[in-house]
Amino acid sequence: MPDRWPFRFRPQRGPTLIVIPCLVILLGLSAWQLHRHEWKAGLIAEREAGMQAPPIALPATIPDAQALSFRHVRVTGTFRHDRELYVAAVSRRGNDGYQIVTPLERRDGPPVLVNRGWVPKDRKEPATRAAGQVPGEVSVDGIARVNQVRTGWLSGMIPANQPDRNLWFTMDLPAMGAALGLREIAPVYVEAGPAPNPGIYPLGGQTRVSLPNDHLQYAATWFLLAIALAVIYVVFHRPKSPGA
Repeated sequence: MPDRWPFRFRPQRGPTLIVIPCLVILLGLSAWQLHRHEWKAGLIAEREAGMQAPPIALPATIPDAQALSFRHVRVTGTFRHDRELYVAAVSRRGNDGYQIVTPLERRDGPPVLVNRGWVPKDRKEPATRAAGQVPGEVSVDGIARVNQVRTGWLSGMIPANQPDRNLWFTMDLPAMGAALGLREIAPVYVEAGPAPNPGIYPLGGQTRVSLPNDHLQYAATWFLLAIALAVIYVVFHRPKSPGA
Protein backbone atom coordinates (compact mmCIF):
# COMPACT_ATOMS: atom_id res chain seq x y z
CA MET A 1 0.00 0.00 0.00
CA PRO A 2 1.55 3.36 -0.99
CA ASP A 3 2.49 5.80 1.76
CA ARG A 4 -0.30 8.38 2.29
CA TRP A 5 2.15 11.29 2.85
CA PRO A 6 4.63 12.48 0.20
CA PHE A 7 7.48 12.28 2.71
CA ARG A 8 8.16 11.30 6.28
CA PHE A 9 9.07 14.23 8.48
CA ARG A 10 12.49 13.58 9.97
CA PRO A 11 13.62 16.75 11.77
CA GLN A 12 17.33 17.39 11.85
CA ARG A 13 18.81 18.07 15.24
CA GLY A 14 20.69 21.28 14.41
CA PRO A 15 17.86 23.26 12.79
CA THR A 16 15.40 21.97 15.38
CA LEU A 17 17.53 23.19 18.29
CA ILE A 18 17.59 26.63 16.66
CA VAL A 19 13.98 26.89 15.47
CA ILE A 20 12.11 25.69 18.56
CA PRO A 21 13.53 28.35 20.94
CA CYS A 22 12.95 30.98 18.27
CA LEU A 23 9.31 29.92 17.90
CA VAL A 24 8.84 30.06 21.67
CA ILE A 25 10.33 33.57 21.77
CA LEU A 26 8.24 34.84 18.85
CA LEU A 27 5.00 33.44 20.26
CA GLY A 28 5.90 34.80 23.69
CA LEU A 29 6.48 38.26 22.21
CA SER A 30 3.12 38.07 20.46
CA ALA A 31 1.35 37.15 23.71
CA TRP A 32 3.19 39.94 25.55
CA GLN A 33 2.04 42.50 22.98
CA LEU A 34 -1.55 41.33 23.43
CA HIS A 35 -1.15 41.90 27.16
CA ARG A 36 0.30 45.36 26.49
CA HIS A 37 -2.66 46.17 24.25
CA GLU A 38 -5.12 45.37 27.03
CA TRP A 39 -3.08 47.40 29.54
CA LYS A 40 -2.85 50.42 27.21
CA ALA A 41 -6.57 50.29 26.39
CA GLY A 42 -7.37 50.26 30.11
CA LEU A 43 -5.05 53.20 30.75
CA ILE A 44 -6.66 55.26 27.99
CA ALA A 45 -10.16 54.44 29.28
CA GLU A 46 -9.12 55.40 32.82
CA ARG A 47 -7.73 58.75 31.66
CA GLU A 48 -10.80 59.55 29.59
CA ALA A 49 -13.11 58.67 32.49
CA GLY A 50 -11.13 60.89 34.87
CA MET A 51 -11.24 63.81 32.45
CA GLN A 52 -14.97 63.49 31.78
CA ALA A 53 -16.00 63.10 35.43
CA PRO A 54 -17.35 66.14 37.32
CA PRO A 55 -14.51 68.28 38.71
CA ILE A 56 -13.29 67.74 42.24
CA ALA A 57 -11.69 70.46 44.34
CA LEU A 58 -7.92 70.23 44.27
CA PRO A 59 -6.96 69.26 47.85
CA ALA A 60 -4.90 71.65 49.94
CA THR A 61 -2.40 68.86 50.58
CA ILE A 62 -1.74 66.08 48.10
CA PRO A 63 -0.03 63.04 49.62
CA ASP A 64 -0.37 60.94 46.44
CA ALA A 65 0.06 63.02 43.29
CA GLN A 66 -0.22 60.01 40.99
CA ALA A 67 -3.74 59.31 42.26
CA LEU A 68 -4.84 62.67 40.82
CA SER A 69 -3.20 62.20 37.42
CA PHE A 70 -5.63 63.05 34.61
CA ARG A 71 -8.43 63.86 37.06
CA HIS A 72 -10.82 66.70 36.32
CA VAL A 73 -10.20 69.24 39.09
CA ARG A 74 -11.13 72.77 40.10
CA VAL A 75 -8.72 75.10 41.84
CA THR A 76 -9.31 78.61 43.18
CA GLY A 77 -6.74 81.33 43.75
CA THR A 78 -5.04 84.39 42.33
CA PHE A 79 -2.72 84.27 39.32
CA ARG A 80 0.77 85.71 39.62
CA HIS A 81 0.95 86.96 36.04
CA ASP A 82 4.27 88.66 36.74
CA ARG A 83 5.89 85.23 37.18
CA GLU A 84 4.90 83.42 34.01
CA LEU A 85 6.89 80.46 32.74
CA TYR A 86 7.16 79.60 29.05
CA VAL A 87 7.09 76.03 27.78
CA ALA A 88 7.97 75.52 24.12
CA ALA A 89 5.06 73.80 22.41
CA VAL A 90 3.13 73.44 19.19
CA SER A 91 -0.59 73.95 18.84
CA ARG A 92 -3.00 71.22 17.80
CA ARG A 93 -2.59 72.55 14.25
CA GLY A 94 1.18 72.26 14.42
CA ASN A 95 2.04 75.95 14.88
CA ASP A 96 5.05 76.92 17.01
CA GLY A 97 4.47 78.81 20.22
CA TYR A 98 4.48 78.51 23.99
CA GLN A 99 2.37 77.14 26.78
CA ILE A 100 1.85 79.83 29.41
CA VAL A 101 2.40 78.40 32.89
CA THR A 102 1.41 80.68 35.76
CA PRO A 103 1.58 80.11 39.53
CA LEU A 104 -1.83 80.31 41.20
CA GLU A 105 -1.69 81.37 44.85
CA ARG A 106 -4.25 79.58 47.01
CA ARG A 107 -5.61 80.43 50.44
CA ASP A 108 -5.68 76.83 51.64
CA GLY A 109 -2.49 75.35 50.25
CA PRO A 110 0.79 75.93 48.46
CA PRO A 111 0.76 77.58 45.02
CA VAL A 112 -0.12 75.36 42.09
CA LEU A 113 1.22 75.84 38.59
CA VAL A 114 -1.49 76.25 35.97
CA ASN A 115 -0.84 75.67 32.31
CA ARG A 116 -3.26 78.30 31.05
CA GLY A 117 -2.87 77.31 27.40
CA TRP A 118 -1.04 78.00 24.17
CA VAL A 119 -0.01 81.28 22.55
CA PRO A 120 1.78 81.88 19.23
CA LYS A 121 5.30 83.23 19.32
CA ASP A 122 4.18 86.79 18.64
CA ARG A 123 1.93 86.68 21.74
CA LYS A 124 4.58 85.50 24.18
CA GLU A 125 4.96 88.89 25.87
CA PRO A 126 2.14 89.56 28.38
CA ALA A 127 1.59 93.06 26.97
CA THR A 128 0.41 91.54 23.67
CA ARG A 129 -2.44 89.72 25.47
CA ALA A 130 -3.24 92.06 28.33
CA ALA A 131 -6.94 91.18 28.27
CA GLY A 132 -6.10 87.60 29.18
CA GLN A 133 -4.22 88.57 32.36
CA VAL A 134 -7.28 88.06 34.55
CA PRO A 135 -6.97 89.88 37.91
CA GLY A 136 -8.33 88.87 41.31
CA GLU A 137 -9.47 85.50 42.57
CA VAL A 138 -10.47 83.02 39.88
CA SER A 139 -11.57 79.39 39.68
CA VAL A 140 -9.94 77.20 37.06
CA ASP A 141 -11.37 73.93 35.78
CA GLY A 142 -8.74 71.67 34.28
CA ILE A 143 -6.89 68.39 34.30
CA ALA A 144 -4.39 67.50 37.02
CA ARG A 145 -1.04 66.31 35.72
CA VAL A 146 2.07 65.03 37.47
CA ASN A 147 5.72 65.99 37.16
CA GLN A 148 7.24 65.05 33.80
CA VAL A 149 10.39 62.96 34.22
CA ARG A 150 12.89 62.63 31.40
CA THR A 151 13.44 58.87 31.08
CA GLY A 152 14.16 56.33 28.37
CA TRP A 153 15.72 56.80 24.97
CA LEU A 154 13.18 59.48 24.04
CA SER A 155 14.63 61.77 26.72
CA GLY A 156 17.65 62.29 24.51
CA MET A 157 15.39 63.82 21.86
CA ILE A 158 13.93 66.44 24.23
CA PRO A 159 16.10 69.52 24.84
CA ALA A 160 17.11 70.27 28.40
CA ASN A 161 15.16 72.92 30.28
CA GLN A 162 16.85 76.33 30.45
CA PRO A 163 15.68 78.00 33.68
CA ASP A 164 18.09 80.92 33.23
CA ARG A 165 16.28 81.82 29.98
CA ASN A 166 12.82 80.91 31.29
CA LEU A 167 12.57 78.36 28.51
CA TRP A 168 11.13 74.96 29.36
CA PHE A 169 10.54 71.79 27.40
CA THR A 170 9.15 69.57 30.16
CA MET A 171 7.07 70.29 33.24
CA ASP A 172 9.72 69.80 35.91
CA LEU A 173 7.78 71.05 38.92
CA PRO A 174 10.63 71.15 41.49
CA ALA A 175 12.89 73.02 39.05
CA MET A 176 10.10 75.41 38.11
CA GLY A 177 9.30 76.08 41.74
CA ALA A 178 12.97 76.80 42.42
CA ALA A 179 13.15 79.16 39.42
CA LEU A 180 10.16 81.05 40.80
CA GLY A 181 11.71 81.23 44.27
CA LEU A 182 8.84 79.25 45.82
CA ARG A 183 9.65 77.36 48.99
CA GLU A 184 6.73 75.01 48.45
CA ILE A 185 4.69 74.06 45.42
CA ALA A 186 1.84 71.63 44.77
CA PRO A 187 3.10 68.25 43.48
CA VAL A 188 0.69 68.43 40.52
CA TYR A 189 0.01 71.07 37.94
CA VAL A 190 -3.29 71.85 36.27
CA GLU A 191 -3.87 72.11 32.53
CA ALA A 192 -6.70 74.60 32.08
CA GLY A 193 -9.78 73.42 30.24
CA PRO A 194 -11.27 74.88 27.05
CA ALA A 195 -13.13 77.77 28.73
CA PRO A 196 -12.15 80.86 26.67
CA ASN A 197 -9.93 83.56 28.17
CA PRO A 198 -10.65 87.25 27.57
CA GLY A 199 -8.84 88.34 24.43
CA ILE A 200 -8.65 84.69 23.25
CA TYR A 201 -5.10 83.98 24.47
CA PRO A 202 -3.93 81.79 26.09
CA LEU A 203 -5.90 79.03 24.37
CA GLY A 204 -6.81 76.41 26.97
CA GLY A 205 -7.98 72.85 26.46
CA GLN A 206 -4.60 71.61 25.25
CA THR A 207 -4.59 68.34 27.20
CA ARG A 208 -3.78 65.38 24.99
CA VAL A 209 -4.99 62.08 26.41
CA SER A 210 -4.44 59.92 23.36
CA LEU A 211 -1.75 57.28 23.64
CA PRO A 212 -0.44 55.20 20.75
CA ASN A 213 -1.84 51.68 21.03
CA ASP A 214 -0.29 49.74 18.16
CA HIS A 215 0.29 46.60 20.19
CA LEU A 216 -2.20 44.52 18.20
CA GLN A 217 -0.15 45.20 15.08
CA TYR A 218 3.02 44.22 16.91
CA ALA A 219 1.36 41.03 18.19
CA ALA A 220 0.26 40.10 14.67
CA THR A 221 3.77 40.78 13.34
CA TRP A 222 5.44 38.49 15.87
CA PHE A 223 2.80 35.79 15.27
CA LEU A 224 3.22 35.93 11.47
CA LEU A 225 6.98 35.73 11.89
CA ALA A 226 6.49 32.57 13.96
CA ILE A 227 4.30 31.08 11.23
CA ALA A 228 6.82 32.02 8.55
CA LEU A 229 9.63 30.41 10.54
CA ALA A 230 7.59 27.23 11.00
CA VAL A 231 6.86 27.06 7.25
CA ILE A 232 10.53 27.55 6.40
CA TYR A 233 11.44 24.80 8.86
CA VAL A 234 9.05 22.33 7.23
CA VAL A 235 10.08 23.25 3.69
CA PHE A 236 13.72 22.85 4.66
CA HIS A 237 13.05 19.22 5.56
CA ARG A 238 11.30 18.33 2.28
CA PRO A 239 13.26 15.67 0.44
CA LYS A 240 15.03 16.85 -2.70
CA SER A 241 13.84 15.47 -6.01
CA PRO A 242 16.12 12.78 -7.55
CA GLY A 243 18.80 14.36 -9.68
CA ALA A 244 18.35 17.76 -8.08
